[in-house]
Amino acid sequence: MASVPSVSYSITVRLEVPAGGRAVSQITHVVENAGGIVTALDVNTAGHETLRIDVTIATRDTQHAEAIAGALEQLDAIKIHKVSDRTFLMHLGGKIEMSSKVPLRNRDELSMAYTPGVARVSLAIARNPEDVRRLTIKRNSVAVVTDGSAVLGLGNIGPEAALPVMEGKAALFKRFAGIDAWPICLDTQDTDEIVRTVQILAPAFGGINLEDISAPRCFEVEARLRELLDIPVFHDDQHGTAICVLAALTNALRVVGKDLSTVRITMAGAGAAGSAILKLLMHAGARNLIVCDYRGAVHQGRDDLDDSLRWIAEHTNADGYAGDLRGAVKDADVFVGVSAPGILTGDDIATMNDDAIVFALANPEPEVSPDEAREHAAVVATGRSDYPNQINNVLAFPGVFRGLLDAQADGVTLDMLAAAAAALAEVVTPEEIGPNYIVPSVFHPDVSSRVAGAVREAAGGRPRTEA
Repeated sequence: MASVPSVSYSITVRLEVPAGGRAVSQITHVVENAGGIVTALDVNTAGHETLRIDVTIATRDTQHAEAIAGALEQLDAIKIHKVSDRTFLMHLGGKIEMSSKVPLRNRDELSMAYTPGVARVSLAIARNPEDVRRLTIKRNSVAVVTDGSAVLGLGNIGPEAALPVMEGKAALFKRFAGIDAWPICLDTQDTDEIVRTVQILAPAFGGINLEDISAPRCFEVEARLRELLDIPVFHDDQHGTAICVLAALTNALRVVGKDLSTVRITMAGAGAAGSAILKLLMHAGARNLIVCDYRGAVHQGRDDLDDSLRWIAEHTNADGYAGDLRGAVKDADVFVGVSAPGILTGDDIATMNDDAIVFALANPEPEVSPDEAREHAAVVATGRSDYPNQINNVLAFPGVFRGLLDAQADGVTLDMLAAAAAALAEVVTPEEIGPNYIVPSVFHPDVSSRVAGAVREAAGGRPRTEA
């Protein structure tokens, strides 16, 4: 897919130009001819002879940005002072910080916040450990834990390289749910070490958000921590994605007038996200599903089934289809992809049933071109921000944890996830719903509060159907 200029690759170029003449229009002309977009132009300093201006330009990628800067450098009487990558500027020094909620202006305040006054609070908690939620940050804190093994679409890039992503996750927790989240990047990919480390860190937190840990290790880490801890453990790559997919599919089915219990669903991807989506869809009533991985359909006759794939084989594909993804897509009503780019074409989508629904969620390049899919499908969703119907986990995890923390929940269940998905779907009103609007914007003011309320209510009884 051809990329388009994006703020993710925007640069600010500081230029010195003659005060008179056509320098500014020349700059704009050069940028536009090179395929960039001027999004802002500010005068930094002005003099009688020259102006120093900052030109902000949206570009396609790093090479495109360098090419545009090079083209500007060729202009007569114009001098480039500096080229700044705006994304890197945002990350300088990190994106989050700790700040005190109480004033420390004098000796009295210091003696209450810290020694000797704090000792009284510590002794109170020692006498009644339940007070830790009332008297510390535990009631509103989440650990965002990764081993750096499956970061975004970048793969196994390690804990240091994962830190900017975990910082971003923490910032989203604060922005959308008022939760204090802390990046925990572990320099180990040993399952036992990860589990033990999180276990001994857990007393300081009200919840654990596992993030960007590769499959199948992530399944064991999550399962063991849920057994060991008395706070919620939520793997966002699994359960956040599943919530968003169920919410979006609920509304997409409303658009086309089909029912979850009767539609035929083909999925591409049997890893962490695919497995969680499958289980939540089945919990919500889906019955006719086929899951494919890189070897084709998952079925009971395969000789390479691990525990996760064996569960899938035993609970899906009742007819024992053993072919490839293209064959599985034929005559399907719904395609959900959480796998790899470019594995289907528009011609493949054309073989689906009428009023088909396509969720091509591989990022940044989907399983099928959204433009090609739209020629044949009634509803198309992606994980990208430059197409309608973006399936983005930020729609789910802040509200989910807000509800879990408020309920002082000790675990996460499928009932809670389904309640979160239903609440998210209902943010889109009957008057608004349509082929290009099946999920709300992440900035919709009601998203986090609606999801939190649904999770909080579902956590009240907490039937033990583990997610």
